Amino acid sequence: MIVSIDPDSSVPPFEQVRSSLARQINDGALAVGTKLPTVRQLAADVGIAPNTIARAYRELEEAGLIETRGRAGSFVGSTGDESRRLAREAAATYAATCRSLGLSAADSLAIAKAALAHIAR
Repeated sequence: MIVSIDPDSSVPPFEQVRSSLARQINDGALAVGTKLPTVRQLAADVGIAPNTIARAYRELEEAGLIETRGRAGSFVGSTGDESRRLAREAAATYAATCRSLGLSAADSLAIAKAALAHIAR
């Protein structure tokens, strides 16, 4: 199974699916061109509603991480690498901004972690 759902998590199921797939795509565990399970199949595998999976797939497609090719299905797109590059650039800009403000590395990391935690809610 490519994703699992923690029913006790405060993170909504669609976000658990979306973030798990995004992480696997960005880490290269799901290679470019890999065919993803159909919405119905993945929903049955993890035991949640197909609309939940469809929402996760839509958000991944909007982010450019997957491509849906009609009846052919959904596939890992080639922009996963682009997402990581953009994230590295944003991180470098953030680091430069923090340095120019005189913030320590520890303070800068704490701010970034707090921002990520806030987004994950």
